[in-house]
Amino acid sequence: MNTILSSDKIVIIGAGCFGLSTAYHLLKRGYTDVTVLDRSPILPAQDAASNDINRVVRSSYDDIFYTRLARDAIAAWKNKEEWEDTYHESGVVILGHIDSDTGAYADSSIANDIAEGARVQALNNAEDIHSIFPSDVIKDTSVFENKKAFLGRDGGWANAGKGVSLMIRKVTELNGKVIPGKMIIELIKKNGHTVAVKCTDGSIFDASKFIIATGAWTSSAFPELDLGGQCIATGQCVAMIQLTKEEAKHYNNLPVFVDYGTGFYIFPPNENNIVKMAIHSLGYTHTVEGISKPRTIATDPEKGLFIPKSDLLSLRQHLQKMYPHLASKPFVGTRLCWYNDSPDGDWIIGHHPNDPSLVIATAGTGHAYKFLPVIGQVVADLLEGKLAKELVNKFSVNRIHLHRDMLRSSGTHIEINLDEICSLDDFVASNGQGA
Repeated sequence: MNTILSSDKIVIIGAGCFGLSTAYHLLKRGYTDVTVLDRSPILPAQDAASNDINRVVRSSYDDIFYTRLARDAIAAWKNKEEWEDTYHESGVVILGHIDSDTGAYADSSIANDIAEGARVQALNNAEDIHSIFPSDVIKDTSVFENKKAFLGRDGGWANAGKGVSLMIRKVTELNGKVIPGKMIIELIKKNGHTVAVKCTDGSIFDASKFIIATGAWTSSAFPELDLGGQCIATGQCVAMIQLTKEEAKHYNNLPVFVDYGTGFYIFPPNENNIVKMAIHSLGYTHTVEGISKPRTIATDPEKGLFIPKSDLLSLRQHLQKMYPHLASKPFVGTRLCWYNDSPDGDWIIGHHPNDPSLVIATAGTGHAYKFLPVIGQVVADLLEGKLAKELVNKFSVNRIHLHRDMLRSSGTHIEINLDEICSLDDFVASNGQGA
């Protein structure tokens, strides 16, 4: 294992959750030469998964490692001197289906939460679940039939874009460098080790250690690393509706709602009275030269935010079942949020097997953002040789996947068909699609 000195030059590629948190924790540990490069000319990057109006914050995992780390993250989020009003502790209702994998996952999650001292309320039937929501918001309890749930009170949501902006500020205040507009086109090697990176503008950055934290762009930006079997870029469908201030009063104090069975989740209104909803699924691929590559507003300014029509309809149908009074409202925006998924749902945080100067920190698999205040500790521990052996193996770049992602185990990835993308005309509810 290579040793690393606090004076060593470290370059981090990617100013998202993994990259910024790693920079922050390295600087806090006394490293003096940390530079973060990002392809986007404006930060936070407008099309990054870590830049959004909100992200779910929960500690309910069937894996005790994530539960404990999430509890640490939530404790950090609550420090308003550090994070201002980024975090909103609305609570999170987790819905599982009885006698199913998602039900078993929910059971393990609630057991882990309780074991770690989280405030949890079991919701054992449709009546219990319905009791969490005002009767004027949800009248039909059939959506909860044959379901069990729990309310995690130590959770809620975070303003993702604001959290990233604050982390950029923290890094720069610690004398770290965050440089936008630096797209890497070459890993410059010597004797099998990366010694520098070259950008599209011709600039070159040398370092002793490079950390690739480029999220969903990882496999397509660095095809020579051969990460295709370990992670894949997938587009997840998101939509938003705008409430009036008066409408929002009925929903402001609701918890985040997550249905493990269908993948549908929905937030309470944010400060601008926008309600965001999405479906957590295996998602869409966009294959270019054999590798799934994000298709975003940066690559397609005209249609890069639009999602398939079928998913827009599905989101409206879920909204109809959950909050019927909102189902006739037009969507005001959609987005394909691009995850970097691993087959087993675990992150990739490890040394590249063929290049000891490279560390890969990615594969958030849709559940990394909540760990923004603390995830960099894991990467820093790896760099310093302090990461527990079981975690080194768990997050290894070339690990064998011994289990599947329990929350997205059914179906297959779907290659996106650009002929089926929605348009602004589809944002308005038609007959049969709303109240």
